[in-house]
Amino acid sequence: MGVDLPMTRRDSARTALLEPSTARKEGTPAARIAGVGTATTERSYTQRELLDIFRIADPKVRSVFLNSAIERRFLTVPPLDADGAVVSEPQGALLAKHKRLALDMGARAVRACLENTGLELADIDYLCCTTTTGFLTPGLSAHLIREMGILPRTSRIDVVGMGCNAGLNALNATASWASANPGKVAVLLCAEACSAAYVIDGSMRTAVVNSLFGDGAAAIALIADTPDTGYAAPDVPPTAGAPRILGFASHLITDAIDAMRYDWDDAQGKFSFYLDPHVPYVVGANAEQVVDRLLDGAGLRRSDIGHWLVHSGGKKVIDAVRVNLGLTRHDVRHTTDVLRDYGNLSSGSFLFSYERLLREGTTRAGDYGVLMTMGPGSTIETALVQW
Repeated sequence: MGVDLPMTRRDSARTALLEPSTARKEGTPAARIAGVGTATTERSYTQRELLDIFRIADPKVRSVFLNSAIERRFLTVPPLDADGAVVSEPQGALLAKHKRLALDMGARAVRACLENTGLELADIDYLCCTTTTGFLTPGLSAHLIREMGILPRTSRIDVVGMGCNAGLNALNATASWASANPGKVAVLLCAEACSAAYVIDGSMRTAVVNSLFGDGAAAIALIADTPDTGYAAPDVPPTAGAPRILGFASHLITDAIDAMRYDWDDAQGKFSFYLDPHVPYVVGANAEQVVDRLLDGAGLRRSDIGHWLVHSGGKKVIDAVRVNLGLTRHDVRHTTDVLRDYGNLSSGSFLFSYERLLREGTTRAGDYGVLMTMGPGSTIETALVQW
């Protein structure tokens, strides 16, 4: 005679996640985004506040900051000396700042994601961490497992140095693991401590970079269909569902491989990020072919897509993508709003937009969405999802 045991929180959440789904492709375990969580550093600043803190008087540089379509960004500014001037941080101090901020934000984003999903730390079977703002060996994933108390048996991988597009590169790997391990929980974390990747000088090169980036971390939990029962959305949030990840498409613009890069600056004695002024036009000119290839694989057209979540790379980048893809300003409302409120959050930007879309409550069963990120390479990454 069997005995009915009480359900644990994990059992309850997984039962909700593993209800039958008629949309599941026969014989193909589909990874779904079951929950999302985000975090930032402690304090945000307006662009004018940052100009004052760094004592930037050059009218051309000030114009770059004030015409960026960014209102506030979360940053951890360097300490000030006795005269109120910003103290220069050597590369070693920046690496230490990266570790501290990425661990703090990353842990809070993962906890928020699990709370949103109805799971616990012990439920994590796989952890993928992506970052470009610092380097750690062992990687961020190992430090998070120790600091958060995640089970040491957890499989892990670190995606380091790929830049703003890396969130979708990492999502591809994480979704593949989830599909290969149906019913197990895979967590993807994008943690970017952009405060740890700044060079302060009077050049226009650094002004463009310094006007854009902010600190932020975003995590999502993925669970794939099981072969026998399929999968359905969790109970949070009730109108959002848990979209299936249907496929990916990538495009490397080899002629523009140096247009976005993070390399060593001998004069500063630290790493420095470079953005070519032509990046928006290069990305925009190549956006159509990769998006159309993504949709062709599913027999879809752009008009079939109800939700567009594009990387908040900057005002000109967003405009170039919008115009070349024939999108409306409403289509990219979450992208522009994230840019306004956070700046460019590098690899996790599109997940901040995804979280806002879910909170909006406008997704419906059957809706298609396109996720799109751009970054060094120059690279465009895309993913197709369906609610």
